Amino acid sequence: MYEKKSHGWYKHKDFILLDLICLFLAYIFAYYIRVHDYINFISNETYRNTLVFILGTNLIVIMVFEIYTGVLRRGYYREFNVLVKQIIVVELAAGLYLFTVDSGRHFSRAVLYLTGIIFGILSYAVRIFWKKHLVYMMAERGEHSLYIVTSSDIAKSVVESVREHNYNRYDINGIIITDGDMTGKEISGIPVVASVENASAFICQHWVDEVLINVSEEYTYPQKLYEELLEMGIVVHVNLSRIRKTPGQKQLVERIGDYTVITTSMNYATDRQAMVKRLLDIAGGLVGCLLTGIIFIFVGPAIYISSPGPIFFSQTRIGKNGKPFKMYKFRSMYMDAEARKAELMSQNKMSDGRMFKIDFDPRVIGNKVLPDGRKKTGIGEFIRKTSLDEFPQFWNVLNGVGGIIEPTKKKLDFTGFSLA
Repeated sequence: MYEKKSHGWYKHKDFILLDLICLFLAYIFAYYIRVHDYINFISNETYRNTLVFILGTNLIVIMVFEIYTGVLRRGYYREFNVLVKQIIVVELAAGLYLFTVDSGRHFSRAVLYLTGIIFGILSYAVRIFWKKHLVYMMAERGEHSLYIVTSSDIAKSVVESVREHNYNRYDINGIIITDGDMTGKEISGIPVVASVENASAFICQHWVDEVLINVSEEYTYPQKLYEELLEMGIVVHVNLSRIRKTPGQKQLVERIGDYTVITTSMNYATDRQAMVKRLLDIAGGLVGCLLTGIIFIFVGPAIYISSPGPIFFSQTRIGKNGKPFKMYKFRSMYMDAEARKAELMSQNKMSDGRMFKIDFDPRVIGNKVLPDGRKKTGIGEFIRKTSLDEFPQFWNVLNGVGGIIEPTKKKLDFTGFSLA
């Protein structure tokens, strides 16, 4: 499911939190400079209430006036200008509050003025630093694997535009050219990975989160590829100049680089839905990890006694949109299980050979055929049948790699994906 990009004040929750911290520290510093005592602040109701009012007012000003709209695109002067206006509004509101309440006459106006000055210096420095940090992170580490489908005449400008305005932290991993086969070449340092004819086959086998389609008017729109991408569950962004209506799909308007695009997906999650899901995953992950620890006390020694070696087993699996990750389980097979797989291939019930499954697997810890022909099972078969071996996967749920409810993850060597 596609997570809809954050809009409004919630999109800048990191800046808002830093802003409130700066204001809190500025107020405390101002109080200390004027009164020279932190202890009295705790017991002084007037100053405590004023702090709460100032913090609340600042939060309201941020949301109502959308202080952080376009914050990453603002230069030094514009940032300073926005900050000064914000401070003036908050200071005026605080002054009006102190004039209204009876206890205001016991409040030192110097604390209010110093708070504004210190907050301005502190907040400006933090904003500049945090913006530079975010821009650096965007350049160094994209969070979403993006492939660009475009025509050769505008490919370079499209790549540069996405790079220059990469506020969604895209990692541009490849280009697909619609008007010829340029596979193997590079455009602005990005490899051309496929032509439009074999693009679907390529995307089936690689990590692709999202695709941007931006083809110049001189060339045919890749409608077939567009439909195949949606069939695979890939999120597709289309430049608004080439809109195509797609029945049954969710569409919304967004921006990538300098382009206004229509984003099409099977479904999408709003900020609130994504947050609720993540909170549920964290809660479930914590409970699951606790249960994993309890199970480990009993299962761990049994595994080690039956088959000395690591208690846990890790394997690279293919997750969302083909992205590889490490999956963890309690080890249920002997250490040489992979080496013994070849000699058991003749018993494989999966005729196409893409996956491996047999009725009684001697590689499972404790499994063996007795002299009288009876089959004996052990700890490995037990934790498999009861799914206890799956509990370590709650670690992936907790750190955000997986979810409590998600599709089965394929092995790295599984190549059975097809549009047929």
